[in-house]
Amino acid sequence: MTFLEVTTKQATRLTRTLALAAGICATSLTAGYAQDVTLRGASMFDDAHAFTKTMVKFAELVDEYYDGDVEFDLRLNGELGVEKDYVNFLQQGVAIDYTIIAPSNMAKFAPAIPLMDMPFLFRDLDHWNTVLSSDAFAPLEEQLAENADIMVIGYTGGGVRNLVSSEPIGNMDELTGHKMRVMGAPIQAQIFSALNAAPSAIAYNEVYNAIQSGVIAGFENEAASIQNLKFYEVAPHVTLTKHTITVRPIVMSGKTYRKLPEDLQAAVLKAGAEAGAYGRELESREDAQKLQEMVDAGQVQVQEFDGREKLLEMVVPVQDAFAADIEATDLLGTVRGM
Repeated sequence: MTFLEVTTKQATRLTRTLALAAGICATSLTAGYAQDVTLRGASMFDDAHAFTKTMVKFAELVDEYYDGDVEFDLRLNGELGVEKDYVNFLQQGVAIDYTIIAPSNMAKFAPAIPLMDMPFLFRDLDHWNTVLSSDAFAPLEEQLAENADIMVIGYTGGGVRNLVSSEPIGNMDELTGHKMRVMGAPIQAQIFSALNAAPSAIAYNEVYNAIQSGVIAGFENEAASIQNLKFYEVAPHVTLTKHTITVRPIVMSGKTYRKLPEDLQAAVLKAGAEAGAYGRELESREDAQKLQEMVDAGQVQVQEFDGREKLLEMVVPVQDAFAADIEATDLLGTVRGM
């Protein structure tokens, strides 16, 4: 268990406490000290992972922008379960108040939200960052808030997802029939089915054993997760399909948010947006570094995908059909046009 606590800003707080003790600033007492607040977070990873660092940064920024006392209880290494558990906790308003979650894990509440993590959606990192710095995904945020009472308060991510496999997958012939794990949203399976692979949705915490036992031959992920969870032990081949630049919403339970004082609500929103920008820069910078570390350590072998341009052509009809099915054709057009 890791416990992170952001304590008081002492100089400012001492001045206010003395004033309150003297019977002054009663209004400030009501506004700023009406309740003690503890915000509970969860990460599937250790304190070296970009997601964890981003949540720590979020806590620091909230403390900077809020003129009151907030404690942050951040549990690491999957202590509170996996992301699907986090979604249920947030929706119910129990166990955790904030975290970072893959869009596909929220698809049951917001069917259109996996669009933001759709393979081959972004042209490059500049395009990805432009979209996430805008309000392009506001319709998806509204759907999630309405159906699940989960708020998006920022966007992090930045890992470039590639194929990771027990045997080399370097061209269309080798990709055909390749048994691979994909995330749970239907668009993930649809995309890789269109590329002639054999995708299946398997729980993330079962992937290692599934590859080891031969149930699947690989999956797709970014370098940080491959390194952090030692997937290279069972899947040492990385093929640079670069099919996804990850989008990872920083989310908070709406039930939690509404209980907060208004000035703390404002601090949370500001801190969420800034922590997201911090996390995007951090993860995109670390991604190539982590992949190279594994190469240098002899843990993975990296190769290009021969004929990647063909992949880009093959997925367009699938993207279009998916967007039409979830009534997001205009949104897809907006993202492509940015």
